[in-house]
Amino acid sequence: MGVPTYDKLLNPTLAALHHLGGSASIIELRDQVIENLQLPQDIVEQPHTGKTNQSEFEYRLAWARTYLKKYGVIMNSARAVWALTSKGNELQTVNPQMVVRFVREQSRREREERTQYEESGAAQTAPETDEGMSSWREALIVMLLDMPPDAFERLCQRLLRESGFIQVEVTGRSGDGGIDGHGVVRMGGLLSFPVIFQCKRYRNPVPSSVVRDFRGAMVGRADKGLIITTGSFTRDADREATRDGAPPIDLIDGEQLMDKLKDLRLGVTTKQIEVVEVNKEWFASI
Repeated sequence: MGVPTYDKLLNPTLAALHHLGGSASIIELRDQVIENLQLPQDIVEQPHTGKTNQSEFEYRLAWARTYLKKYGVIMNSARAVWALTSKGNELQTVNPQMVVRFVREQSRREREERTQYEESGAAQTAPETDEGMSSWREALIVMLLDMPPDAFERLCQRLLRESGFIQVEVTGRSGDGGIDGHGVVRMGGLLSFPVIFQCKRYRNPVPSSVVRDFRGAMVGRADKGLIITTGSFTRDADREATRDGAPPIDLIDGEQLMDKLKDLRLGVTTKQIEVVEVNKEWFASI
């Protein structure tokens, strides 16, 4: 068995969203598709060969979401929560070949319209496309993976400070159970609690053993832990992080890390595009 192609993941993605009540995070959606298809771990964790921190399965599943979104059956929020549209609620399955043809034809028309628009001189800056979104993520992940370990730790320190942590210190001592630093989270200006964190500059998924070892190092130091990685986490690692009876550990994968850097404008800048429209109805009402 190989990794399913993106078109073969269209209906499993749709089915998973229906099963999860019509909405889900990327991780919830991924895990439900894996469970429904009963995919073995070696298939799920096969690394993608391109410039991305995702596994091949996650990469293809992302394309499946994109095609279903362009087809109008699912949508996503700014918080990376995917949900069924009214059209998606009415459909239990789609015709994969029809979806692929529809999306490719739509993309072809958009490229032609964009070319005509740019050649007319009407636009100085073209709107960001899916390809543009992908390119900044690819450039950013390459940058993160090329950073020296201590520089990546300082980046995580800055990220936590910008996110509201105080007394953030990077220790980075070897033989310390993987603990790279600690800080204090302030809740509503009234409560605070210590958190220790670990920074993993990984391309491949972080296994559950890393989470277990990190939790062992937490004992007696903090009740809350955080692991930040440029890669992703295996399903077993996700489960280990929230295992009943054990101190919880929050996991920040590469996609979340890049989104957070973008939101906080840490090394990533966004440019606003002004869109001017003439309201014909308004003028007609004068």
